Amino acid sequence: MEIVNVELKSRSYPIFIGTGLLQDAASLLKPWIKGKAMIVTDQNVELLYGQTLPASFTENGMTIHMQPMPPGETTKTMDHAMELYTAALKAGMDRRSCIIALGGGVIGDLAGFVAATYMRGIDFIQIPTSLLAQVDSSVGGKVAVDHPMAKNIIGAFHQPKAVIADISVLKTLPKRELSAGLAEVIKYGAGLDEVFFYWLEQHISDIMSLDEAALAYAVKRSCQIKAGIVQSDETENGKRALLNFGHTFGHAIEVEAGYGAYLHGEAVSIGMVYAARLANIMGLTDKSYTERLIKLLKAASLPVEPPGITMRQLLPAMYHDKKVADGKLTFILPTGIGQTGIFSDIPENLLLKL
Repeated sequence: MEIVNVELKSRSYPIFIGTGLLQDAASLLKPWIKGKAMIVTDQNVELLYGQTLPASFTENGMTIHMQPMPPGETTKTMDHAMELYTAALKAGMDRRSCIIALGGGVIGDLAGFVAATYMRGIDFIQIPTSLLAQVDSSVGGKVAVDHPMAKNIIGAFHQPKAVIADISVLKTLPKRELSAGLAEVIKYGAGLDEVFFYWLEQHISDIMSLDEAALAYAVKRSCQIKAGIVQSDETENGKRALLNFGHTFGHAIEVEAGYGAYLHGEAVSIGMVYAARLANIMGLTDKSYTERLIKLLKAASLPVEPPGITMRQLLPAMYHDKKVADGKLTFILPTGIGQTGIFSDIPENLLLKL
């Protein structure tokens, strides 16, 4: 087992990374569970791990309530948050209680949002079961639900007490989910770490074949990169926005196509290609950057073109992006392998060339 620490003074927390950690979760988490706990999961994950995790807590004498939710992005709504508030009240949860998110990014975001707002904020713990959640959404304290017009627009910053990334659970992921997670992994290399990008080019086939050593390193390095960014800019007042490479386009694709039509990572993959092409038009990068990026995304079985969605159709959703300021679009664009910058007031006529 390896530990990556997110250093945020009183809000610091560890990310435990290893194999077979789910069975030992309760002993790892004991320092942070002081009262009742509610495990929020989805019905698919419950079938796989709905007995393993609760058994670990029961063996350690902890009181656990299990709350399964429907799977998929359409669960990340205020209506489903209300269901969890009701479940927490019925379970007698108080300010000493803890919410444990067991699942992918949707469950982590939803459970974290409820934890941030129930009784004005209670503790929560992330146990991500998808690659995307292990490398991205479980780390950094962004929690949210969606609005029909905009993704993640209703949310808060609420850091977890701990994160457990069990590499073993990735072997049960559908191939499509694995690929979706790799979009965020590739984002870290393409946008923030040239050496990691080169490593991914050399080891993408190992990751796709579920080699544990390759997966563990990909998760660890992604978490290290994100932790470093979050430590320097916890509430996204500057540098943290760089983590949104591909996301302005990607979120718009998710909204326009209808939540669930594209997995988040698939939309981000297409979004990174759009961002790379825009950077090329603006003279920030040459075509070799875009070519290498597309080659790696394709090797991860990710889409690079949104069928049937035009840039003109995407523009309204992009104007609801959280980075919009004074009605002007802001994009995270590459300036080279492992380098990105924040660019504001991009003219629409450039976007329409994509």
